[in-house]
Amino acid sequence: MREDADCVTMLLRILLNRSVCLNFAPSFTIKQALKIRHSIVETPDSNRQSFWRRHRFGGALLVNLGLIALVTCFVIWLALMWLDIWTDHGHYETVPQVKGLSYDLAVGQLRSEGFDAEIADSVYDTKTRPGTVIEQNPKEGTKVKAGRVVYLTITAFEVKMVSVPMLTDVSERQARSVLEGVGIKNIVTVKVPSEYRDLVLGVKRDNVPLAPGARVPVTSVITLEVGEGGGENADSVAESFENPVLSDYFD
Repeated sequence: MREDADCVTMLLRILLNRSVCLNFAPSFTIKQALKIRHSIVETPDSNRQSFWRRHRFGGALLVNLGLIALVTCFVIWLALMWLDIWTDHGHYETVPQVKGLSYDLAVGQLRSEGFDAEIADSVYDTKTRPGTVIEQNPKEGTKVKAGRVVYLTITAFEVKMVSVPMLTDVSERQARSVLEGVGIKNIVTVKVPSEYRDLVLGVKRDNVPLAPGARVPVTSVITLEVGEGGGENADSVAESFENPVLSDYFD
């Protein structure tokens, strides 16, 4: 670029010395020639500056977009790493066998191996010692994450209490079915004088009359006082009470 400027300057000087400069007047001076030289030399730089000035906004936008993309990727990476640590991803423990143990022993073993324990349900079972674990969820041998809650089903510590339903003025067969439905299995029948055969006239526990809704242990022995019958219409009368009472009880 410098050599081109020198050539232009030299050419202008030759033209001035000979007073031949195409359409330029004779009064064309060195100062004017230098001005032309300056415009010729500076024009490429000015064009380059204008180009960068015109494209400066677009370049800055691209740089900012690139930075935003990098920051977003970094934040996502940090979030994934944090989730792996928080959820203990890929780390599993085997659930031990606690079925058959007492509740206290089962809870102690589960906690010693990094699990929590909760009672999901309790059932009454005369064949199993109270407080014994009879079911667990998840099952033994299952691979789960440490800290998982293991739900236990145990036998009840106390005898289950049930409400005595309305049993009078129904047939013996129907009364037994209703008692067995609430869990009472020990049922005794005593015949009492009555003109209605097989009709329940009273309900007792330990020779004490029971009113409908009374709470008794499910292991109680319930005595049904049933009519001996002897009347001419005994069978039809007993059956006439059966269906209405059933529908009222189950509704």
